[in-house]
Amino acid sequence: MTLEFITDLIFWIGAIAFIWGLRLLSSPDSARRGNIIAGVGMGLAILSAIFQPLGSVSNNYPWIIGAMLVGGIIGWISARKVQMTAMPQMVSIFNGLGGACAVVLASAELYYFYEGQTALGMGELLILYLALLIGAVAFTGSMLAFAKLQGLVNDRKVTLPYHNIINMAMLLLLLSLTVYALLQGKDFGFEMSMLILLIGLVYGFSFVAPIGGADMPVVISLLNSFSGLSAAAAGFAYDSRIMIVGGILVGAAGTILTVLMCDAMNRSLLNVLIGGFGGSGKSGAGRAAGDQVAKEVSISDAAIQLFYSNSVVIVPGYGLAVAQAQMVVKELDNLLEANGVDVKYGIHPVAGRMPGHMNVLLAEADIPYPKLLDLEAANEALAQADIAVVIGANDVVNPAAENDPSSPIYGMPVLQVWKAKNVIVLKRSMNPGYAGIQNPLFFMDNTRMLFGDAKDSLNKLVAEVKNL
Repeated sequence: MTLEFITDLIFWIGAIAFIWGLRLLSSPDSARRGNIIAGVGMGLAILSAIFQPLGSVSNNYPWIIGAMLVGGIIGWISARKVQMTAMPQMVSIFNGLGGACAVVLASAELYYFYEGQTALGMGELLILYLALLIGAVAFTGSMLAFAKLQGLVNDRKVTLPYHNIINMAMLLLLLSLTVYALLQGKDFGFEMSMLILLIGLVYGFSFVAPIGGADMPVVISLLNSFSGLSAAAAGFAYDSRIMIVGGILVGAAGTILTVLMCDAMNRSLLNVLIGGFGGSGKSGAGRAAGDQVAKEVSISDAAIQLFYSNSVVIVPGYGLAVAQAQMVVKELDNLLEANGVDVKYGIHPVAGRMPGHMNVLLAEADIPYPKLLDLEAANEALAQADIAVVIGANDVVNPAAENDPSSPIYGMPVLQVWKAKNVIVLKRSMNPGYAGIQNPLFFMDNTRMLFGDAKDSLNKLVAEVKNL
């Protein structure tokens, strides 16, 4: 049995593990197992990469093993310590680091080419520049996305007048320089290729800068696809089949998810990228709120309404993640179910700060997956519900999306919580959501506000329900 046969076998097992793991990630019931299987596939991919070109890396094993240990320890500690609230930020960092790896690999190969140590055809050179550019955009774009999600950057401070025109000009410049580099061959020079890299890094930052906070789930998904595509391009450059397979899977999954999320918002990807949705402006609905006053509900009244309801639909949002209140929601769910109340959860595709954010939070609390309803099923349940409980959600339950043509979210499918007989909204204050627009739901006749930290309010509700 030759070494080549063994590495090929490892490659096929690793590729199957990637595909199988990705398939299992489609359901919360099997997602944990899928993640483990995909992780095993990545481990096999690393082994395949180490042992296949044995002669070229045999003198570098100490560096390779050392890097693996350092990266493995950092990854393990980060994964153990990260809060569920910060999971979108962690995903952004992982996307960025994937892009950075592609940049390093492409830069090294370009250096060898321009120094005359390797010979590359135009097709191979094109692949290297694709890895360089896509990786650069994924890296700096993801780092800015992380900073936005972490609250370290104010959108207004990183945008310029006519920002989208500036982005288009930079993109045309990058494409023109890349075509020129392909035509010039070795005469272009390594220094000029690094100029392309520099512009690409700036473009990645500028690309994400004008995109508002409410569109961050789409941006994270798009950057995820970029990191996959850059890895696939680097795989072509190094003739690494496992990088090609893994990169294509990530790129395709990210692209499909991006399209699905745009459909969920009834918007095109171009509109997301240049529309500025999710900024700090106010919509017509926000201005119209004017002198309207939201009606409050006490903890005891809210508990009585919930306890004696027939059906309750809970709509989680980012506020639930911030408060880390998913375990308390589960406790309230158990109490209501024990009293014969039918409890379901309405999940909007873009609720939270990354795709599937709410599903992950509720899965952490061991809430059964069949209780989680997607948009269409949730709206059917809401029309029959006695009470809709909105926990930290704002933009995904805004009726302005259906009845206010002046609203930035007009046309976006939302959860129609106002169709329930009664609505209880758990919120810290009357401040608008991440999209920066006011929500007329808060002033409707059947809506009552329960102000305070979501976890604290839910704990009090649980205590009241126990006493009934």
